[in-house]
Parts: sequence; structure tokens; C-alpha cells
Amino acid sequence: MKPALRQQLDRYVRRLAELDSLLADPAVMRDAGGFRTLSREHVEVSGIVERQRRHAQRERDLSAAAEMASDPELADMAAEEAASAQAELDRLAAELQRLLLPRDPDDARPAFLEIRAGTGGDESALFAGDLLRMYTRYAERQGWRVEVMSASDSELGGYKEVVARIEGDGVFGHLKYESGGHRVQRVPATETQGRIHTSACTVAVLAEPDEAQEVTLNPADLRIDTYRASGAGGQHVNKTDSAVRITHLPTGLVAECQDDRSQHRNKAKAMAVLAARLRDKDRLERQAREAATRKSLIGSGDRSDRIRTYNFPQGRLTDHRINLTLYQLGAIMDGDLEPVVKALVAAREAELLAELEIG
Repeated sequence: MKPALRQQLDRYVRRLAELDSLLADPAVMRDAGGFRTLSREHVEVSGIVERQRRHAQRERDLSAAAEMASDPELADMAAEEAASAQAELDRLAAELQRLLLPRDPDDARPAFLEIRAGTGGDESALFAGDLLRMYTRYAERQGWRVEVMSASDSELGGYKEVVARIEGDGVFGHLKYESGGHRVQRVPATETQGRIHTSACTVAVLAEPDEAQEVTLNPADLRIDTYRASGAGGQHVNKTDSAVRITHLPTGLVAECQDDRSQHRNKAKAMAVLAARLRDKDRLERQAREAATRKSLIGSGDRSDRIRTYNFPQGRLTDHRINLTLYQLGAIMDGDLEPVVKALVAAREAELLAELEIG
């Protein structure tokens, strides 16, 4: 184990002692919210320290086995013990490295998925529909719930823009690397000469704010418009101004919802989307200040602005950020997105581990 990681672990040992003292303090116990926060941290830190202590014990076992190996009568036993200790040390070291990685507190949150057609006209809108279907089927495989908040249909099918809320275990942590420009290369259904066209969509994945950390919206900064919902819904939709559009005047950000018959519920959902967009805007601005490169940048929709290419004639998906190429596009578009998600998470973990070791 590298010295930098040992230093990190030493800090966790000290922090556990601090937490033990704090949780025994009557004043802390009287603060229910603070006590819960410290208790959750105690569970996490305890798990790390427990592995650290086991790692130290197995290092001592390995050293003892090396000493035993000098006795011919104990050589076989020593070799067996050394192999067992080394195998467990390797496993514990890998676990500790993952546990020491900085965690995004939003990873467990539900998320808003926004897909917008970009360059490519009708074909881009059709591809936006295909992407929504891909993410919806992936969500179904994960046991998540998907709710379409608002949609602007295109004339030939698909969407000019669609916003969905996805709720489940670890939604944002799984989908946050999907933000960016998605390019598709295929022969459109309307193409009579069999030529391959290139189109693009942008995808944005925003963590739904925790109620305790939600952005405070000043009513004076909001313009709220109501209008009649479009699409399916029968006579009720045509007679009631139930759809809601909220504009945040200082930033120009807009959120709308029309999926519910209740104007009140639509307003609440639109406010949640707006809060998530404002929070994401703040996060991106902070990242821009902290880093020269913003890998989570949401693209402009231009063909050249892309994180991923879907090449249908070749059945190929390429994620350009990690040079990942998979020839299983049909399965991926049908919701088998896990190989891509795992590769992106693993690549990010490798980056964080490298930073941890340097630091």
C-alpha cells in the first residue's frame, strides 16, 4: 500500500476517535439532526477503520510467516499462511482504495433526464425518442421509476425536447456521465437513396436537490404562466389551463410540466425541475472555476460536439471520453446500458485513485 493511502487511513483512525467522543456528548445527542449526520459518518468511517485494522493484522501475519519459513519443518505451513495473507491483503487494499475515493453526495439522488434534439432536424428528433426509450428500458432493468414531466413532440415522431424524472436507488450516480452531445450515424427512414446521415442530440442529467439543500427561489424572481396542455388527455385537457411554465428571470432558465391534470401538482413538479437546473448551473460554474476542463459540459447540439457516437450501419457505440468501443448497439439501444455505465464509473474511479496517490 502506498504511503499516501496509509496517511489517509491514519486520518480516518483519528476521525473515528473524534466521532466516538462527539456521539457520547449529551449536547450532540440532543440535536437529532446533527446526531443522525454524525451517526451516518460513524458507520462509514468504522467500516474503513475496520478494514485498515484487518489489513495491519494480515501484514503482521505475513511477516510472521516469513520468519517461520526459515524452519524446514514449518516451511509448508508458512508458505500456505503467506499465500492466504497476501491474497487477503490484496483484496483489502483494493477495497480500501475504493472506500477512500471522494464521494459525490448526489449519487444516491433521483435525477431529471433532459433530452433535446440538435443538428439534424426530424432525424435528430427521432433519435431523441430512441434515447428516451433506451434510458427508460435501462431504468426498468434497474427497477427504477420513470415519469415524463414535459415533452415537445416532433411532427414525424420523437421529440424536440423531453424531460423525465427517474427515481430509484443510485440513479444520479449511474447516469451522471450521460450528460453531453450524443451523435448518431444511420440511414433515416425518409432517405430514399440509402445515404448515411449524421445527427445529434444533447442529454443533461441533473440530480434532484435534497429538500434540506434545495435552492431557495425568490417569488419575485419567478414568472409563472399557465396554459392548456397539449397531447392526449381528452376533453379535460382542452378546457383546463393545467400546464405550468416557470421562468427564472435572473438566469432565463425555464421549467414546465403538463403531465398532471392538477395545476397545483404541475407547478410543484416544475419548481422541482427549475431548482435542479439552478443547482446544476451553480455546480457547473463551480467546476469551471476549479478545473480547466469540464468533462460534464452539456453540448451545444452540433455534430462535432459529442461524447458518444451511435453508428447503426456498423452496430457500433463509441464513447470518445474513454475510447470505449462496443459492437452491441442493438442491445444497448434496447436498454442494456450497464457495460457503458460500468466502464465510465471505472474510468472515473481510476482518475480519482491516481489523484489520491499523487496527493
